[in-house]
Amino acid sequence: MLGLTEFGPDYADAYDSIYRSKDYDGEVDLIERILIREGFSGSRNLLDLGCGTGAHALRLAQRGHRVIGVDRSPEMLTQAQAKAVVGRGLRLEFQEADICKLDLCQQFDAALMMFTVLGYLLNEADLMAALASVRRHLALGGLFIFDVWHGPAVLADRPAERKISVVHGSVNISRKTRAILDVSRHVCRVNFDLERIDRDGRVEQWQEEHFVRYYFREELELALNRNQLELLRLQSFPDDEAPADERSWNVIGVARAQ
Repeated sequence: MLGLTEFGPDYADAYDSIYRSKDYDGEVDLIERILIREGFSGSRNLLDLGCGTGAHALRLAQRGHRVIGVDRSPEMLTQAQAKAVVGRGLRLEFQEADICKLDLCQQFDAALMMFTVLGYLLNEADLMAALASVRRHLALGGLFIFDVWHGPAVLADRPAERKISVVHGSVNISRKTRAILDVSRHVCRVNFDLERIDRDGRVEQWQEEHFVRYYFREELELALNRNQLELLRLQSFPDDEAPADERSWNVIGVARAQ
């Protein structure tokens, strides 16, 4: 049994298999609907912060957008780069960097933080630094699109133990999830116990421990305003026609650079 990590090489290698049922195409549809609704139709320059293995970035590039994906995990970026090679010819690149310190010396039509990237910013200093980075990379009127865990729903429907199993080729991967809330800090400690069994029956086990912050509308608005970002919408995710209420564990936010 290996020690605790966060987005380590084993998890990065299994990541796309674990989340292969996630509706990335539907989420990219939603991102494009938001862009069009807010006046950004056609091909756009997009910055994907915390891009992970590049699932959103690749699909957006395939739809004609120019995309730069940024992540701090070299292991996750290795997976993303492999996809970029397959999709050679796209206007797509990946960079390893801390989004809190990022300065690409260019601005974009929209910045994205998808799949709860904001949730990994546990303290106010990191949150402010990341939002300052978002604003630094947005042209005036540009959009910030993000999703987070929604505080009212997290408290109303507490996380429970879960287990999933997937088959990838001849490999079986299972993940058991245990979560504990720290209500005083608005943080959920998530422990993953993972097991991979290959075609020869060899078993590999490892663990990951993630700390994920959940947010309330008021604190999001305050943090965004302090960084010259105006919250336009906060809706249920992925069904953005539904309100952000105690039934919406995941919500999507849209803010505009002021």
